[in-house]
Formats: sequence, structure tokens, C-alpha cells
Amino acid sequence: MSGEVQSLVDGYWTWLKDKTTIRDAGEGWTEITTPYLDRHNDYLQIYARKEQGRYLLTDDGYVLEDLALSGCKIEGGKRETLLKTTLNGFGVQVNDRAIETRATPQTFALRKHNLVQAMLAVNDLFYLASPYTANLFYEDVVNWLDLCDIRYTPKVKFTGASGYDHSFDFVVPKSSAHPERLIRTVARPNRDMAQSMAFAWVDTRDARPNDSRAYVILNDQDAPVPEAVSGALLSYDIRTVPWTRRQEAVSELAA
Repeated sequence: MSGEVQSLVDGYWTWLKDKTTIRDAGEGWTEITTPYLDRHNDYLQIYARKEQGRYLLTDDGYVLEDLALSGCKIEGGKRETLLKTTLNGFGVQVNDRAIETRATPQTFALRKHNLVQAMLAVNDLFYLASPYTANLFYEDVVNWLDLCDIRYTPKVKFTGASGYDHSFDFVVPKSSAHPERLIRTVARPNRDMAQSMAFAWVDTRDARPNDSRAYVILNDQDAPVPEAVSGALLSYDIRTVPWTRRQEAVSELAA
């Protein structure tokens, strides 16, 4: 199993390296184009600059500005609270609408990883824009877990074998009937989400009990989950739970 996991991790690194491009953006800035796509199917870009022996990494305000232009202003109320919770989970901050973090040469790769994952997560807050506000998917899942008396710890972070941190929305503790269960919720299932979840699970699995399981609760209320997404997740032994069929998973999660 360890050899198979190492092969999967190596494949992820190869894909990430081959699909990442770098160019000089002037005034000391370096532009890094990642292989991850935003909701417009544009590649996410971040910018790095060395300052007093450390590196400033930033999205230059792209994600929050794009949300605002799309009618999803974050300031105030539930949206801002969710934004802060999301960013804290990745150890990044907002400075004048730019999502940013700072790194040493030793932590550069980890901080870059966390910044990109935070940008992807915040990008999904578009679904807080009208008419989605009344149906916030994460809160729907919380309410369902509570209704079904499923015990869980919310917003848990684990460090994987690579040294990278990975956040899960819920962890259901081990019981006499079932092992530990790690859960993510996904409001907008797509290829990048599947790749991100697969890497998080593969990287984390060896650091968890041998029989731990991973679940993804997928929002299929407005459109079916693409078969390629479900297939990719299942190939990494990640159990998929379409929201419209969530009751089928109660027996696995509640016990």
C-alpha cells in the first residue's frame, strides 16, 4: 500500500510541477500561474516578492474583487464570518482585500499550497450570492448531521506525509461499529475539487488510523455530479454522498 500511495503522491507532484508556470511581473514581483481553475475556468495566479529575507505571497485581491463584481460582497454578517473561518483554516489573512501569507524559504512550498487552497475555498463563496444565500450548502449539511444525531467535530486540520496541512469539514469519531470518518462538503463538484480531495486523502491517510475512511458530500441539487468527478474520487477509495441521496449514508455515519 505504501508504494501505491507514494506513486499517487509522485504523480500529483509531477502534474503540479509540469502545469505551473513562472514569469517576472516587474518591481520585484514574480507571477506564479497554477494549474487550478476558478469558477470562470481561468487558472489561478499568485504573486511572490522577497521582503527582508521572507516572501510575501498574495492573490493581489483577485478572488474577493471577483466575488464583489459578481454580486457577492463579503463584508458583514454571515458571509464575513464564514470568510474568516475559511481563511483561518488555511493560516492566511486578508489585507486590503488581498488574500496573503508570508513564508520563509523553508516554508515557501507549504504557504504557497495553503494560499492556493484558500483561494479555491473562498472562490466557492460565490454560492453565497443571491439566490444561494438562503441555501448555504455547508449549513444544510450541519443541520442534516444534527438532525440525524451524527456526532462530529467541525473544521479539523491534519498534517499529511508531505508536511502539508489539509482541512476537513467534519470528523466523525470511531465507534464500535465504524472507524474514523473524515468528511468534506462540496457545493460545486468539479475536476479541481476531485484532485484536491484525492491529494488531501492520499497524503493524510497514512497519518490516520489504518481503517479510517474519507467521504465527500456533493451538492447535486441544481445539476448532476459529473461522472468523471465521482469516478476520480472512488478510484482513491473516497466515498461519495450525493446530497439528494444523503439518507443512504446515515447508517455509515451515525453509528
